[in-house]
Amino acid sequence: MTALVHAPGAPCWFELATDDQPAIEAFYRALFGWTVERTPMPDGSLYTIFKLDGRDVAGTYTLVPGAVTGIDGIGGPHWGVYFRTADCDKAVARAVALGGRMVAAPFELMEHVRMAVCADPEGVVFSLAQQRAHPGVDALGVDNAVCWAELATGDIDRAERYYQQLFGWRMRSHPSGPDGYRVFADGQRMLGGLLQMRPEWQGLAPHWSIYLQVADVEACVQRALALGGRLEAAPFEATGVVRIARLSDPRGAGFYLIQFLDDGSG
Repeated sequence: MTALVHAPGAPCWFELATDDQPAIEAFYRALFGWTVERTPMPDGSLYTIFKLDGRDVAGTYTLVPGAVTGIDGIGGPHWGVYFRTADCDKAVARAVALGGRMVAAPFELMEHVRMAVCADPEGVVFSLAQQRAHPGVDALGVDNAVCWAELATGDIDRAERYYQQLFGWRMRSHPSGPDGYRVFADGQRMLGGLLQMRPEWQGLAPHWSIYLQVADVEACVQRALALGGRLEAAPFEATGVVRIARLSDPRGAGFYLIQFLDDGSG
């Protein structure tokens, strides 16, 4: 099986930090049909890779009490996004020079990856991955896998400048997105989007989110609720192209479901 190649600056790994790893593994396995592969870590914990038809789709680990991670730099269950970089140390220095900050300094995670955690000028946490033995996700943009990463930001112009300078993204508007929605691309494919937060978001902190592609949003929502998940935004249709819903898993980590109503090309 040929590994998916991620361009520099592309979202290359999606990782769930949780406080009840066994229960949450069971939730996602039942919801998306994922299988699991567990790897012992140097600290004695287990890192779980979720797989879809034998391909890596995401990972999960148990939060360390008091760890500084998450949507706004505070510990709590959450989905995180890693972006590929050719040189983790240089990318961290650039992230800081552009107005962000370093949350966790670059380090080697066994033989798999050199990684670091940063926060952008709004305080939104993201991770950097200099891939070594592990190439990143293999399942992307298919049913029951992540298909999109999205930054909800209070200042879309500043966010666009920051990430464009950091990762070299090509930016464009999305013809089917909300007013002002920006898409970032690597020149060959769309990778994700930037969304301006609205006043009615009631003080929610800016954050990165993931979208998981499904064949039927309504059916997946009902399955998630039966498994102990929580509905945060009921299914709705966006410009006749997709149906979207937002859920939280039983420990509070949020994610989106998306169903393409056309051929799924976006």
